[in-house]
Amino acid sequence: MSDEQATLLVVEDDPGLQSQLRWSLDGFNVIVAGDRASALAEIERHKPAVVTLDLGLPPDADGASEGLAALENILESFPETKVIVVSGNDDRENAVRAVGIGAYDFYQKPVDPEILRLIVERAFHVHQLESENRRLQVRQVSSPLTGLIAASPQMLKVCRTVEKVAPTDVTTLLLGESGTGKELIARALHDLSTRVKGPFVAINCAAIPDTLLESELFGYEKGAFTGAAKQTRGKIEYAEGGTLFLDEVGDLPMTLQVKLLRFLQERIIERLGGRQEIPVDVRVVCATHQDLPALVKEGRFREDLYYRVSEITIRIPPLRERDGDALLLARTFLDEFGGEHRRNLRGFTPDAVEAIESYGWPGNVRELENRVKRAVIMAEGNRITAEEMELADSVSGVALNLNLREVREAAERAAVQRAMSLFSSNISQAAEALGVSRPTFYDLMNKYGLKSN
Repeated sequence: MSDEQATLLVVEDDPGLQSQLRWSLDGFNVIVAGDRASALAEIERHKPAVVTLDLGLPPDADGASEGLAALENILESFPETKVIVVSGNDDRENAVRAVGIGAYDFYQKPVDPEILRLIVERAFHVHQLESENRRLQVRQVSSPLTGLIAASPQMLKVCRTVEKVAPTDVTTLLLGESGTGKELIARALHDLSTRVKGPFVAINCAAIPDTLLESELFGYEKGAFTGAAKQTRGKIEYAEGGTLFLDEVGDLPMTLQVKLLRFLQERIIERLGGRQEIPVDVRVVCATHQDLPALVKEGRFREDLYYRVSEITIRIPPLRERDGDALLLARTFLDEFGGEHRRNLRGFTPDAVEAIESYGWPGNVRELENRVKRAVIMAEGNRITAEEMELADSVSGVALNLNLREVREAAERAAVQRAMSLFSSNISQAAEALGVSRPTFYDLMNKYGLKSN
C-alpha cells in the first residue's frame, strides 16, 4: 500500500476516542479532524482514499445532522472516497440513512479494533480496485492502438490504415506536424508487425550534426577518422530483424540521401571507412513535418528517394482537425498527472472545456500535455479552469450567434458527431447515449451529411 493509499482521515470530536482510533489503526497515515469544517479542509489537503466519520459532530454532537451534512459535502466533492460512518447502538436508523446517501459502510460504538481495521482495509482495497478499473476503461475506450489515445473519426481512420500496413514490410512515410504522435504511430507499425520481437531503433535526423549523422546511421571501421578507436555498428545494423525509424527524414543532407537511397534499394550498407558490403534485414519507417514534394521541387530532397520512402504514406492530422480528441486527451492527462502529483481533481470547469475545444493547438498533443501538467500543479480548486490552462483568452472574443435555429442545429450536429466519435460509430450505443431511437439517429446523420465509418 502506497503512502497516498494509506492516508486515512478520522473525523471524531472525542479526544479519547481519537487516541483509541489512532492506536487501533496503527500502520495507516492517520489524520484527525474534530468537526465538519476541519474535516473538509483536511480532505482538500490530503485527498484520503478512506474516511471514518462520526455522525455526532459539534454543534449537533447528540444528533446526526452535522455528520450527515459532512458526508454529503465529502461525496459531492470527492465521490470516489470511501466513507465509513460511526454511530451509537441506538442510532442505527441514521447509519442506514448514511449508507443510503452514499457511505461505503458503517460500524457501531463501542469500537472493536479488529473489526474496524478489517472494514478499513477492505475499503482501501475496494477503492484501489475501482481506481484501476477506471484507468482500464479509459484505455479500452480511448486506445485503438497501444499508447495512442483517440476516438475521432480522423484518427480511427489512421488506426485502420496502420493495422493494414503493419503486417507488410513496405517502407512507410508518416506525415504530420510536430507533436502529433508520429513516433507513436511508428511504434504501432512495429508492434503490429511480424518483427515485433526484433528491435525498434529510432533516430532523429534533425537532432544530430551532419558530420556525425553518417557514422550514427552506417557505423564506422577502426581508423576511419580521428578518434575511431574501434569498429562500431550504426543504427541501421542495430535494427537488424526489426524496425528502423528515421524521424525528420526531410532534414537529411544530400550526401546522406544518396547512401540512404542505395540502402533502401539494395538493403546493403558499407560502414564509414570500410569496403565490405553488409546485408541488413530491416523494415524502414520515415517521418517528417516538412512538405517533401516542395523540397523536391526546390532541389533539397532527391525525387527518387522521396518515392522510395513513401511506398505507403500515412498523414497524421493535427489535433485541431481531430473532432473531440482534445478533450479526451485532456481528461486522460488529467487522470495521469493528478495521480502522479497526488491531486484529486474532478475535471475541468465549463470555461476550460470550451477553451480546450476551441483552441487551435499549434503544438498539438505535446502542447496539450504540457498545459494540463502545469494546470494540475498550479490548480487551486478541484476543477481545472481555463485560466489555469492559460487558455482564458481563447474563450473570450468568440462571436456570439443569437440565431436560435442556427445555434440549435450547430449543437445538434456537434452532439451527433461526438456520440459517433465516442462510440466508434456504433449506431445503437450512440443513439442510446443521445436518448433517441436508431431511425431518429439515422435521420440526424442524413440531415447533417454525416457518415459512419
